Amino acid sequence: MTLLMDGFPPERNGQVTLANWRTSPFNRWAFQHLRELLPTADIPNDPARVMDLPSSPIDLWPLPIESMRGDSLSFEAVLRETSTDGLVILQHGRVVFEHYANGMTVETPHMLMSVSKSMLGLLAGVLIERGELRADRPVTDIVPEMAGTAYEGATIRHLLDMRVGIKFEEDYLATKGALIAYRKATGWQPLEPGDAPSDLRSFLQTLTVSTGPHGGPVHYVSPNTDLLGWAIERATGQRYADLLSELIWKPLGAERSAYIAVDRLGAPRPAGGMCVTVRDLARVGQMIVERGARGSAQVVPEAWIADIADKGDPDAWAAGDLAEYLPGEPIRYRNQWYVYGDKAPLLFAIGVHGQTLHIERTRGIVIARVSSRVLPIDVEADALAARSVARIIQFLAASKSPT
Repeated sequence: MTLLMDGFPPERNGQVTLANWRTSPFNRWAFQHLRELLPTADIPNDPARVMDLPSSPIDLWPLPIESMRGDSLSFEAVLRETSTDGLVILQHGRVVFEHYANGMTVETPHMLMSVSKSMLGLLAGVLIERGELRADRPVTDIVPEMAGTAYEGATIRHLLDMRVGIKFEEDYLATKGALIAYRKATGWQPLEPGDAPSDLRSFLQTLTVSTGPHGGPVHYVSPNTDLLGWAIERATGQRYADLLSELIWKPLGAERSAYIAVDRLGAPRPAGGMCVTVRDLARVGQMIVERGARGSAQVVPEAWIADIADKGDPDAWAAGDLAEYLPGEPIRYRNQWYVYGDKAPLLFAIGVHGQTLHIERTRGIVIARVSSRVLPIDVEADALAARSVARIIQFLAASKSPT
């Protein structure tokens, strides 16, 4: 196997570049070294306020997981088949299982892809509670540059719940069209000969075609989240990375600084560009288990966590463009989070190539996973990972709680 980015300089077929970093096998290195490929903004932590994660290991290696084929796989095989780079499992605030692969360590920030959206969803809740953002406010009131686009008449709530009537196809395997222009504007893909340099905010203003009224089915559009990031910066007069640091990352008790991709003009990419350690991702889940609190200090309003868990329209989900990947499942989408079930629902965040955060609040279980799968969406690998989550929760719920 060719070693990636090994040597001075690396061999040509092992070089990770802007042209190949999202494809396999190059993503195995790129997802752990994003700031060596793209401009980024730091999201500092506070070393004096780190959330302690005591260790109470439970042996999960013998745990069998049923595959889509109906046969039983070892947990080790599941991690390998799902290209898992890092996995941290908490129960009642203690680390019961931790695993790293592909050169990743406990200290390595890993790209979250669209799990980044759920981090914005938490920040939005804080800003709404502080009165600096209103869910019912039209986004064009905050960002008037979007007047006359498909976002005309859309509110912050429409963007948070992915219910904007806009024509945009989230086809991760596309080779032309709006998604390619989007990647070039954010600096995620090199320009071709004759291309003029663009930027994210200018790209957002080109989205002018509507598909119907706002507030309809869930229509998953990553630029919605990037526009929310722009609106947050405009509404507060502060950089997105700084807000995330001061209002979420520091009070949460993150152990290490995070960072987020920005375009050539400094616009953040909250739709998919955040990079964090797996332990810090698990700490986000633990804060949600504790109803948005970190000890006696409230980080995210408890009412906002309840809003995520209790609201969201199941009919809008069922009629939306993501339901085909989870047919018949009782899912809702709220505040950039996924919600499974009605009683004691499972809250979760998903990113392409296998990034996930699952939170089972009633049993105090958090499962944080980062991966470097070959395909952005791999139905079989995603299903196997989901089965492993359900099996882990079932096993831990039946086990003696760690002390």
